[in-house]
Amino acid sequence: MEIRIGIVNAPRELSFESTQSVDEIAEQVQSSLSGGTGFLRLTDDKGKVYLIPTAGIAYVEIGSDEARRIGFVG
Repeated sequence: MEIRIGIVNAPRELSFESTQSVDEIAEQVQSSLSGGTGFLRLTDDKGKVYLIPTAGIAYVEIGSDEARRIGFVG
């Protein structure tokens, strides 16, 4: 699952892969934005932890569970 997070006033977005489902990630994002904890905590597929300040989040894009194609598309 690919996750892309846009940060306010930052030219690049944060992008990483996760093994969590779309529903799990959406629930974490929603609860941290509405809960007032101040940070969104996500873990990538290699175990790296990301702490993102909720005040700086511009958008969160959650990719699909589809496997990526390799090679040329005809």
